Amino acid sequence: MKIFEDREEAAKELLESFPCERMRSEQWQFVAISSGGLKLASYLNKRLGLPIDFLFSASITAPHNSECEIARVCETEEIVIHEELCKAFGIQFDYVYGEATRKHEEKILPQIYRYRKGRPFESKKGKVVLIVDEGAESGLRLMMALKAILTQRPKAVYVAVPVLPEEVLMEVDRLVDHVFYVSEVENYKTTTCYYKTLERVDDATIEKLLKIEKIDKTEKE
Repeated sequence: MKIFEDREEAAKELLESFPCERMRSEQWQFVAISSGGLKLASYLNKRLGLPIDFLFSASITAPHNSECEIARVCETEEIVIHEELCKAFGIQFDYVYGEATRKHEEKILPQIYRYRKGRPFESKKGKVVLIVDEGAESGLRLMMALKAILTQRPKAVYVAVPVLPEEVLMEVDRLVDHVFYVSEVENYKTTTCYYKTLERVDDATIEKLLKIEKIDKTEKE
């Protein structure tokens, strides 16, 4: 089992498996799906210089357990539900949909206005997309991103995650063109267990990274 020093080391190891020249020539687009994924993508992009976007989302948890994620909603209002957990806890889908609407309005929309001045997520139709995250636990975040992006009819979709559970890898691999990873784990715990240092990425850092990527893209054009 691989333990990374930090996100930068994880990025370096991922880069070893990337087809870098093809990525540049085909103008792949990074889509980070978490703040940690954005930081990881920024390290990857020091070598690649490709566009980076961010797909905002929010976790939906069980009514009486804020640590138990049962679903996830993203800014395009796609929802992915962990049906087995909902059945196990007797949670009705009406609750999930109601929470999805609330989280979209109270959490996601303010983020869109802060970081994109209200602009919607840019369509990936006809694009080659690389979804990036620092790890995966239940797989809900990855599946949510795939659902949102695949509906936009991209040319191809890839996933880059340094460490993820075996069962999530199997599920995601059948839906995308390829999954780039360093380590698959049989009994996955939490992502923090696979990094010696995993610093919190605060709002100011997210804002700074997204502004830098926007400037870099403009300069290249």
